[in-house]
Amino acid sequence: MATVNPPRGMRDFIPAEKLARDRVLAIIRDSYRAHGFDEIETPVVEESSRLSAGLGGDNEKLAFGILKRGLSTDDISAAKSADDLVDMGLRYDLTVPLTRFYATNRAQLPPVFRAIQIAPVWRAERPQKGRFRQFVQCDIDIIGEPGILAEVELITATAATLDRLGVTGTTIRLNDRRILFGMLDALGLSDTESVLVTLDKLDKIGSGGVIAELRDRGATESALAGLEALLGQHSNPTSAPTLEAMTAALPRGVAPGAIAELAEIAKAVGHGVSIMFDPFLVRGMGYYTGAIFEVAHPDLGYSLGGGGRYDGMIGRFLGTDVPAAGISLGFERLVDLVTEESVVESDAVAVIYDSALSTTELIDQKRLLAAEGLRVRLVQKTKNTRAILEQLEKDGFRRYAFLNPGEPLEWKTID
Repeated sequence: MATVNPPRGMRDFIPAEKLARDRVLAIIRDSYRAHGFDEIETPVVEESSRLSAGLGGDNEKLAFGILKRGLSTDDISAAKSADDLVDMGLRYDLTVPLTRFYATNRAQLPPVFRAIQIAPVWRAERPQKGRFRQFVQCDIDIIGEPGILAEVELITATAATLDRLGVTGTTIRLNDRRILFGMLDALGLSDTESVLVTLDKLDKIGSGGVIAELRDRGATESALAGLEALLGQHSNPTSAPTLEAMTAALPRGVAPGAIAELAEIAKAVGHGVSIMFDPFLVRGMGYYTGAIFEVAHPDLGYSLGGGGRYDGMIGRFLGTDVPAAGISLGFERLVDLVTEESVVESDAVAVIYDSALSTTELIDQKRLLAAEGLRVRLVQKTKNTRAILEQLEKDGFRRYAFLNPGEPLEWKTID
């Protein structure tokens, strides 16, 4: 017997859940637009060669491929790998499509382009808590701005959006890929990209696990001793992102230019946003070239979002580098933190009507209320009024009125 459940790692949303999600998305869109970003839309499908071009890091391994049309059994037998059978795939993030979009449409876009993308992506993940195979990402990116203004705009827009959603207690963790490379070089740790892969597991395996894994990979004991000392110093990163504090937290001479930029970013963002310097923040994508950042929340064991500067990515399509930076909020993680009061729909009303009323009377009343900008639901009155009100409250309605023949509406609040 066929299952009636959605595919593993994917979900249905009943009307109340969909309504709550749409309210959160509306707030995010409005906030981003208020900060000067414009929304674009790209196809859910991209060419497989683009999705496997080395731009997406480990996510490329999780891409859903789409089989070529008209494949024969001979084609399948002759294929040396699954890659020979696909020519397109579902997007696994929104950054790769954005770089292709910009390369395609740059002549019609402003010199500094601020983009919003809010859309679903797909990854062949192993489903678990907080991880799905289909999920929504909320991205903002700035293309064409080489200075730290891009990072500052991204962080302030993100912080303002979280504030509008009523999500408090978040912290922006800051680092820079140039600092990571400089720090590892100063410690004598070669094969830098491989080391960063291990460091990126720090939250999962702890400092002891990181040291053990690097030892197994052949790192010298002197390098490991220096790294272990730094890991102990930053086991609970709280360093203020000031020039003096960051310089003191790192081996001498490491990336002074990058440190100065991070200090300027933190200063420009201002005192209303909690920021800390985390020298071991990696962000797994190999395409980052400068500042990187992550949104942390005390109630979560994983980030709410993150991003950074990726100046070399668009050059893969244009042949010339274009400065770019972006940040993505994980919507599925974020929506669970948003309180009901933050997204209540104040214009939703229910009219509980008497069965004696004609269809014409009902529609006339509904038309009048809808013309006032209200969202109206008609509900026939039954003996169990409490059950009606409980369902309305569950569906996001807070005001209701009884409609009886010859009587005016009197609005009440569902308690």
